[in-house]
Amino acid sequence: MRSRRWRAVTVAFAFSAIATVSAGALEPYEVVGDAIPRPLGGFRGEVARGDAIVRDRERGNCLICHQGADPAEPFQGSIGPPLTGTGTRLDAGQIRLRLVDASRLNPDTVMPPYFRTEGLHDVASQYRGKPALSAQEIEDVVAYLASLKTP
Repeated sequence: MRSRRWRAVTVAFAFSAIATVSAGALEPYEVVGDAIPRPLGGFRGEVARGDAIVRDRERGNCLICHQGADPAEPFQGSIGPPLTGTGTRLDAGQIRLRLVDASRLNPDTVMPPYFRTEGLHDVASQYRGKPALSAQEIEDVVAYLASLKTP
């Protein structure tokens, strides 16, 4: 009996490990394990633009929860992991999934989904149906965070 249940769980995981998501008008992406291996919309990220988005207190607002790579940046958070060394800990696909929708990995996360529009609550009317970041902006942030290696 126990082996049958284990086999059912294993089969269910195998089917859920690769999932193609079509997010309405958003660029579709494929989740493989704990990553989105291919860039959204085929865009190539730019490190400098990603750094600017991470520091931007309105657009990305990453530093409200994370400590950034620049200690001189004021008012940095401590809720999420520090951004320094992200590129050592995670590959680009893993970073991408965490930005797109970290709740796919941890349903209890406080990390907001930056590329999901459905199932959200308390969204101001002017932002409804729009992702927090565009596919290009996601790729820019991925490029920046992937560049943050620990020596």
